[in-house]
Amino acid sequence: MSPGTIPAASGQAGIASMALWSITVAALVLLLAIDIVLTRRPHEVGMREAVRWSVFYLALPVAFGAYLWGVFGSTTAVEFFTGYVVEKSLSVDNLFVFMLLLAAFAVPSELVQRVLLYGIVGALVLRAVFIALGAAALQSGTWAFLLFGAILIVTAGKVLAEARKGKGPTVDIDAMRSVRLLRRFVPVTGDYRGFRLVVREQGRLAITPLALATVAVFATDIAFAVDSVPAVYGVTEDPFLVFVTNAFALLGLRALYFVLQGALMRLRHLNHGLAIILAFIGVKLVLHWAHGIWAQVPEIPTLASLGVIVAVLLTVTLTSLRAGRAGRHAAPAAEDAANRPVPGS
Repeated sequence: MSPGTIPAASGQAGIASMALWSITVAALVLLLAIDIVLTRRPHEVGMREAVRWSVFYLALPVAFGAYLWGVFGSTTAVEFFTGYVVEKSLSVDNLFVFMLLLAAFAVPSELVQRVLLYGIVGALVLRAVFIALGAAALQSGTWAFLLFGAILIVTAGKVLAEARKGKGPTVDIDAMRSVRLLRRFVPVTGDYRGFRLVVREQGRLAITPLALATVAVFATDIAFAVDSVPAVYGVTEDPFLVFVTNAFALLGLRALYFVLQGALMRLRHLNHGLAIILAFIGVKLVLHWAHGIWAQVPEIPTLASLGVIVAVLLTVTLTSLRAGRAGRHAAPAAEDAANRPVPGS
């Protein structure tokens, strides 16, 4: 192990030295600071601006993956790209919930990007905590692979059950304990006050609806972290790779929201695909645990995992688009049938 190298979750040397960790975290903080500066003035985000930033945040992981390929080899790069695709697909589900939360709180369009930024920062912090906990669990024994696999398989079952019932992500603000707790102990203003989260009214502090929306986003981030971190540990055991895949997937969410806000609702089969991906990675983790005990049990290679995940995402996208076209064609036909005169009337 080279000086300053951070151990991986498995006890073997991870790829990241202390210097690489420091540079990565510093770059991440810089990108977040730029985002804060760019969103300091409330404004509606146009499609051109959103597409430009989306392309930028898609180019970053590609460049970083090329760097990993050149310095650490193809295996590390494939693990990174596979983890990134997994996290990006799961983060799209985040966007569904963010969209529902923003609508439920009636967040003004010019404040949407700031709420999304708060949500991304909160998600990054929570993912870092869960990644550290996951690494500690994996270092304590291979049982953690079995636990992570079980979590993902159970989650996949729940997601698939909701998808088969035709239920997408739902949000009940009044049922959120964090929001109810805030409302009970702190007065809430009746309107938004720009970017301000806390104001003083009649000599006492009060929070704005923007603060409530931010807390609600943080609360949903916790649930997403529980699923996403074990999913990436199913691809790689290196905490650094787990962290950077999460970071790159989350950084572009704000811009991606404005690009996909219309298209998201058309991806009606996305949850079916996510359920398959979660179940697949869960099985991969269980097989990895079993392989450590019984050598004859096969493992699923990372490159094969990448192929399966990409194939699932492409399939559900195509089937969603086809179902959408069929629905649009069926609607006029049903309307014509309803308006057609009944014979003998």
